[in-house]
Amino acid sequence: MPLNANSTDIEVMQRVAAYDSKALEILYTRYSPILYTLIKKIAGDAAFAEEILTEVFVIIWRKVNLFDIYSGNVYTWLITLARNKAVDMTRRKLKNLKMPEYTEEYEDRFIVPKLSKQIDALDLTTALSIKKSVESALNKLTDAQQYVIYLAYYEGLTQKEIAEKLNIPYVTVKSKIKIASVNLREFLLKGDS
Repeated sequence: MPLNANSTDIEVMQRVAAYDSKALEILYTRYSPILYTLIKKIAGDAAFAEEILTEVFVIIWRKVNLFDIYSGNVYTWLITLARNKAVDMTRRKLKNLKMPEYTEEYEDRFIVPKLSKQIDALDLTTALSIKKSVESALNKLTDAQQYVIYLAYYEGLTQKEIAEKLNIPYVTVKSKIKIASVNLREFLLKGDS
């Protein structure tokens, strides 16, 4: 069956896994806008974000076999891959930060996501439809909770690094992230804007 714009993400990924360049093109057309937006938020610079986006699609082409096709979770895998690569390349760009050597093993372990089987599958259409609810839930968090989530997700800082950056105890950071996660979940489940 030929691929087209109506093909499912799984169908497209199966064809990418068979090294069908048309499938990669469809995936790029479908996902590059949302991936670029995320990457640019992390990287800051438009040209650097484009470079990272290109690297993400090179990884997809080379490492699609590491995607669990049975999970049905193309969206989450791609978003997580883009986030991991953007954080890594942005951190490597900083001169004062010591990073491990970037090898195939490093990429497989820290860049290419290994999603839990317990994560519900999420497709692009659903993700876009709940975007406002997620933004609303995030906005209900305190400024401190939003900031620690920002530092962890967009800057890729560990809890220890966040504690050092904010000059607060590690247990305080751990507590803020846990409370923020619980509150975010509750706000999303309530669904009120």
